[in-house]
Amino acid sequence: MLYTSDFNTTDSQLLTGATMDYGDLDAVVMESTYANEDHSERSELEKRFVESATEVVEKGGIVLVPAFGVGRSQEMACILTAHHFEYPIVLDGMAREASRIIMNYKEFLRDPKLFMNAMHSVEWVEGWRDRRKALKTPSVIISTAGMLKGGPAAFYVSKIGKKANNAIFLVSYQIPGTPGRELLDRGICTIDGKVRKIKALYEHFEFSSHCGASQLKEALRKLGGKPKVFVVHGDEGNCELFANWAKSELGLNAVAPKTGDTFEV
Repeated sequence: MLYTSDFNTTDSQLLTGATMDYGDLDAVVMESTYANEDHSERSELEKRFVESATEVVEKGGIVLVPAFGVGRSQEMACILTAHHFEYPIVLDGMAREASRIIMNYKEFLRDPKLFMNAMHSVEWVEGWRDRRKALKTPSVIISTAGMLKGGPAAFYVSKIGKKANNAIFLVSYQIPGTPGRELLDRGICTIDGKVRKIKALYEHFEFSSHCGASQLKEALRKLGGKPKVFVVHGDEGNCELFANWAKSELGLNAVAPKTGDTFEV
């Protein structure tokens, strides 16, 4: 039996894509977060992100990159390093401690040398003096929290958001009701109970840790045996959509179970 959890078969700068070579299976529990859409081609997305960041910094601005502390922050630092970004990169928030831990297990990464180069290239924020200093220099600031719900990123957005020559590049999914989603939808951000109109450029770059629709389908095609498929972790419509595709196209016994449903394998 295979339980996929969240997975992506595409290599990132940080991690090798998931393999689907598990031999013959009786059952698979599979996510379906993006069962109805595909992502942008990864290399093109990286190129666009770095070019956009470079343009802002070269005009004297600061780019805030709110990112999850584990994985996404390190990925963004690796992307900038891999593309030879020539300007300061600042790392703040829980991403600092997570990065220190990952450095002790770098052999599990796709390119340990790239990761270590990135970690040695970034400027590590160690306190408020460093934060205030970071706001005086054109740079990219990578900081938690990824949805702007807290952490140093909330402080940074209250400062960086005031100037039109700055930018806020969101690189994670933004759940409805979060300050990050509010920014994307309405151009405002509620920080510490205060609604702030954001003058800075803001843009969403979808560096997803999930497979897109085409990858989900290809992953299921590659599985051995004729497993029963349980489609989970998606909007109800996505779960049903993918289960129906697996039945009609692959001839598999596929279901989108409801909470509390019981099955025998």
